[in-house]
Amino acid sequence: MATPSTPAQYILILIDMVESWGHDRQRLLAGTSLAVSGLDSIGARVSDQDFRQLVINAFELTGDPALGLKLGQRLNLSAHAVLGQAFMTCRDLGQAMELLMKYYHLLASELQLVYQEQDAACVLYVDTAPEDVGEEFGYELVYGAVINTLRGMLNQPHMNLHMELPYAAPAHAPLYYQVLGPDVQFGCARGRIIMPRDWLQTELPTSNPALRRLYEEECARLLADLEGESSVAEQTLNLLRKLEGQYPQMPQIANMLNLSPRTYRRRLDAEGQSFQKLLDQVRGEHATRYLRNTRLPLSTIAYMVGFSDASNFRRAYVKWTGRSPREVRGERT
Repeated sequence: MATPSTPAQYILILIDMVESWGHDRQRLLAGTSLAVSGLDSIGARVSDQDFRQLVINAFELTGDPALGLKLGQRLNLSAHAVLGQAFMTCRDLGQAMELLMKYYHLLASELQLVYQEQDAACVLYVDTAPEDVGEEFGYELVYGAVINTLRGMLNQPHMNLHMELPYAAPAHAPLYYQVLGPDVQFGCARGRIIMPRDWLQTELPTSNPALRRLYEEECARLLADLEGESSVAEQTLNLLRKLEGQYPQMPQIANMLNLSPRTYRRRLDAEGQSFQKLLDQVRGEHATRYLRNTRLPLSTIAYMVGFSDASNFRRAYVKWTGRSPREVRGERT
């Protein structure tokens, strides 16, 4: 599987931002491959390892806890490279959201998004926890980029969304309201971005169907390159493990992998796998961790892995693992 990577534009914007604050470039690049190769040889993407080290260095140099917000504020349409260009050519916001859900891994390999259209609202569930750099940085970066990109697409610089964050308000919370808008809530169960559903019909002023097709073809090619040779089963397991507690249905997973449900099933069949088998494997992993590491009631664990009844969960767990929940809970340390 290809090495997880980040668009070079994000790295260059981060470097420019920190340098503009008076900090030395070499100290910022320390510990990364760019310290040796230099920026002149930078390619289209930079490894996630280098990006994380750059962020760690930036925090140490600047001492700025709002680094993620300030970087996200600078990630506009042009920063997203070919996917940003594809957004601009969409017919309306709904079509742009479809593109986002297909190709968002071009923007961040560790990001996980689940999108739902409800009666009057569209909900984007966000899960981002970049290693080493902290939960707050990841959410600040993503939320800042989302609001900045939408404002640019719709040419509405003061547009606001309802945004929920799964952590307590930090000391620099006032800057969240300045950057993201007034409708930000902390201490929520999950990260969510919510917009009115009727916004999906908002026409984009730069729509160009012919160009959109060309850009989407390039996005598909780039995504295939990033996914490398990993099997569909491996990709499915990675997604399900990260989407803990959500467990999307098969068509949603197929869409996240940029496959039709029919093609997705055929690829799994060729690998000797099925979606249900993979889903049960991951639910068993999650349930085992809850049983061993928490004191949650069995009924609560059952609910968290998709069962409304503890007895049904108990039978399923024995089928998945060959052991009873009571046996596994007895191993808790």
